[in-house]
Amino acid sequence: MSSAWLSDLTAWLSANPEWLSLALFSTAFIESLALAGILVPGVAFLFTISVMAAQIEMPLMTVLIWAWLGAVSGDTVSFAFGRLFQGRLEAVWPLSRYPEHIRKAETFFHLHGGKSVIIGRFVGPLRPIIPLIAGALLMPWRRFLAFNIGSAIAWAPAYILPGFLVGSALASDVQPPAHVYLVTVASLATLAAIYLIIFRFQLGLGDDSRPYLWLQRKMAQYETTHRFWRLYSNERPAKESEFPLASLMLALGALALFILWGQLATMTGVIAPFDQLAMQWFSDLRQPLLDAPAIAATLLGDPPVLTAAAILTCIALALRGYYAAAAHILLAAIITTVLVWGLKFAFGTVRPDLVANPPSSGSFPSGHTTGITVFVTLLASFVAAETRSRKRWQTYIVLSLPLIPVAISRLYLGVHWFSDIVGGLLLGLAITGATRASFSRFDRVPVAPDIMTILAALVWLAFCGGYMWTMWPDALQHYAPAS
Repeated sequence: MSSAWLSDLTAWLSANPEWLSLALFSTAFIESLALAGILVPGVAFLFTISVMAAQIEMPLMTVLIWAWLGAVSGDTVSFAFGRLFQGRLEAVWPLSRYPEHIRKAETFFHLHGGKSVIIGRFVGPLRPIIPLIAGALLMPWRRFLAFNIGSAIAWAPAYILPGFLVGSALASDVQPPAHVYLVTVASLATLAAIYLIIFRFQLGLGDDSRPYLWLQRKMAQYETTHRFWRLYSNERPAKESEFPLASLMLALGALALFILWGQLATMTGVIAPFDQLAMQWFSDLRQPLLDAPAIAATLLGDPPVLTAAAILTCIALALRGYYAAAAHILLAAIITTVLVWGLKFAFGTVRPDLVANPPSSGSFPSGHTTGITVFVTLLASFVAAETRSRKRWQTYIVLSLPLIPVAISRLYLGVHWFSDIVGGLLLGLAITGATRASFSRFDRVPVAPDIMTILAALVWLAFCGGYMWTMWPDALQHYAPAS
């Protein structure tokens, strides 16, 4: 593909932008269609089209919506074909030419069930096959559509944003600092490595998985890396020498995404239209009936409330003799506070002007979202460590739910942009992953409540009640809509 051809196509699309929407939809559709996604380099086409979309100033949300519609439609058609040819997929051309792909996809579906639709969305060879297999194995339509639509929401930004960012940078008269490109390349390389480790090895991260065993052999070849592996491996009788590979992948992946997102949010105007759209939507939604629960949720994410929770948790753990767990929670709280303050000061992003007295600190990232994310995900990780492996995802989902009202309250009250919320979530996940990786060297903390745990919880609830009672009049004044 020559640069002249690209220039001509970009010029043509500038005069005929309606064809770019069709190109986005068609590429995403074919890339998700059974078998066609294997033969067609859809990722490269999507990147190229995303670059062009940014260069002709097509709104990011429009690009994401068309790509999302194409991906959902492609998977839906594949699912319908699977229903039509159930029991004889390997006998139908051109599926008969790829029996190995069919068998691997069937094994993967039997192993992961409905989750395979979500996982398969991001796994190269499986992406166009899993919906076909799901249909052939009679997965219910409602369940498939729920997984299909939900996973495409995450898929569209992952595949569109890199190209859109490049196109925006090429089209912009204001060039970002030179270090931005180096940091972006390093972040993308980290994400690519994590993708290869997690997805190309079929999502296995436990001590009996292929990536774990491969990495263990590589680390053992050198004295320095072997010492590092042993240092961060736990040595409990029940599960000896398990390296925290999953926690490290979470920390590195979330950090890389945070860096990329931070650059998009603070050094380019790529996300600004979506920020404005989200802010306008929440501004239109605001009414007196919803103000009280929103203020209550945001007060629960205030630094004093989360600090009190961290201190009481540390005291309860220390009195039970779990000094390492207490130290890690205290360290996570300190790191969260320092990073949020430092990043707000460094970026100095201006907040929305929708409330009477907005906070004086910078906007990016959201401190409330970062703090509550660290709090609930660390709590979930301690609880999940004591549950069966196949049930851990349920623990994470249930215990992570409190971060949703806190994060949404910041948008509803008009004190943060949407990009601030996403940045806070990613930063919080990075801190949680790093904390859990470091704590892997020590004994697990039993989750069964004792008298100290119950007492600490009661004291914290009493503190929350007193804090909300005291701060409520000021909160009503500060978060009142600007006149």
